[in-house]
Amino acid sequence: MIAVFVNCATVIVGSIIGLIFSRKVTSELSNIVTAAAGIISVVIGLQMAFEYNSIIVLALSLITGGLLGSWWDIDGKILSLGKWLEKRFAKTESTEADGSAGDAQAESAQNQAAPKQNFAYAFLNASVLFCVGAMSIVGSFKAGIDKDYTLIFTKSILDGFMAIVFSAAMGPGTIFSALAILVYQGLLTLSSTWLEPFISEAMLTEISAAGGALIIMIGINLLQLRTLKTANYLPAIILAALFVPAVSLLGI
Repeated sequence: MIAVFVNCATVIVGSIIGLIFSRKVTSELSNIVTAAAGIISVVIGLQMAFEYNSIIVLALSLITGGLLGSWWDIDGKILSLGKWLEKRFAKTESTEADGSAGDAQAESAQNQAAPKQNFAYAFLNASVLFCVGAMSIVGSFKAGIDKDYTLIFTKSILDGFMAIVFSAAMGPGTIFSALAILVYQGLLTLSSTWLEPFISEAMLTEISAAGGALIIMIGINLLQLRTLKTANYLPAIILAALFVPAVSLLGI
């Protein structure tokens, strides 16, 4: 579990650095950082998505996963968790200063017009970004089975830099994505001995491709090209693994 704790720590430190940076820039510069975060997300997502072996598996995973996620309202539930964390831990403008009602209304309007500034959206997007990659799965397996922390340590460095960009662009919700890493990678590490025989190389490839598609969705949201409920597509990660043997049996 030491590698998981290191990963959480780098995200926390990176988020704090990003928050310090964001307080010293104008809104115009903040928009530039947000656009850069969007472009970086799209590039990372495309790099992962184009590693697919079967476009049929990728398509089935995203479509079926999106339908199931919408039915279960995964996006709404994660956003609700983010809002609870905000109420529990984040300092709002109203607690720091009395502020006028007009200021409160302006802040509310800003949050609705620009989801990237919303605490819950920051928590959701950062959590998805840091957890959907194949490095999370493979690294957790290596850490749990072989006590080899190299891959997770490498991922930790990358996540730390991305946390700087994301927290500067979207705010303090990013720091709480460390909780998602702790739960997700922690469970994978602890259960790696049992799961490892069931996960093939082909499955990992399709899982990574589906995760890349989700990261592209994050980039689209940051660039404000369209509002996509990214978390609703999370079931695609599991379905990608399940569809691999099914498609192989059918010879597609």
